[in-house]
Amino acid sequence: IAMAGTRNVMRAVRVFEFGGPEVLKLQSDVLIPDPGDSQVLIKVHACGVNPVETYIRSGSYARKPALPYIPGSDVAGVIEGVGERVAAFKKGDRVFTIGTVSGGYAEYAVAAANSVFPLSDKLDFRQGAAIGIPYFTAYRALFQKGHAEAGESVLVHGASGGVGVAACQLARARGLTVLGTAGTEEGMNLVLRNGAHQVFNHREANYIDKIKEYTGTEGVNIIIEMLSNVNLATDLQLLSCAGRVMVVGSRGPTGINPRDTMSKESSIIGVSLFLATEEEMRECAAAVLDGIAAGWLRPAVGAEYPLEKAVEAHEDIIHSSGARGKMVLLP
Repeated sequence: IAMAGTRNVMRAVRVFEFGGPEVLKLQSDVLIPDPGDSQVLIKVHACGVNPVETYIRSGSYARKPALPYIPGSDVAGVIEGVGERVAAFKKGDRVFTIGTVSGGYAEYAVAAANSVFPLSDKLDFRQGAAIGIPYFTAYRALFQKGHAEAGESVLVHGASGGVGVAACQLARARGLTVLGTAGTEEGMNLVLRNGAHQVFNHREANYIDKIKEYTGTEGVNIIIEMLSNVNLATDLQLLSCAGRVMVVGSRGPTGINPRDTMSKESSIIGVSLFLATEEEMRECAAAVLDGIAAGWLRPAVGAEYPLEKAVEAHEDIIHSSGARGKMVLLP
């Protein structure tokens, strides 16, 4: 009887109050959620860690979940059960998600069936957990909001992280000239291996001059910006006429001179995957699945952590010396 009683609980990381990384609490007696009619239950093999999860956890983000909650949205694993109205999946299917209903830092997660996609045998579960938010965000920034076209140039600022690697691969596949920045030699090599034509070390004092030298008088058409509070003012100096900065990440306010936008008629455009319509999400999904099938979409997995080290993962994603691919939790 005791055995039967333990089967409906799982280990999961929960947040009971907003605050620093220490508010992430691993519990071993969390009830396994049941999928609703249009939902699936996934046995989680890997879950991506995204910077946005640290902002939500701190309470500083615009969208606050009801407490307590389980963080995490990008999971990869195997379907354990399906709701009555779900025809697209069956028990045993390998899948990845772009979002969960119950939270991803757990051994099991419930997700809406329309946010779940088949995971190709070409990719392992850790790579599956690195697809969702990074690749959908990069696609939205480049093509849905940035209107990038073949023959244009793109600078991916912070190109060695999850969104950065995704942006390099997507832009290269669509015929753009891809420039990237990273903060370590290892990160720079990763960026070059994943589609960049040229990479710059953003820890070097004169790296902006090197980018200007490389792009010449023309400048760069699009900048994918992960750290706008630090880089936005210099980004505006690097743009071409009608160039655009896509704000994917920021950790605070920044000061810019609006005249820098006037001299080139440039644009600063915010990007939020949460505002994508269903149709836009379907477009992202189609592009991603096509890339996996074609073989050029291969997520780079960086640091891996067990659930016990979720606190460490949240510290590292903000404070580590430089990203080297997508950070994942392994339940």
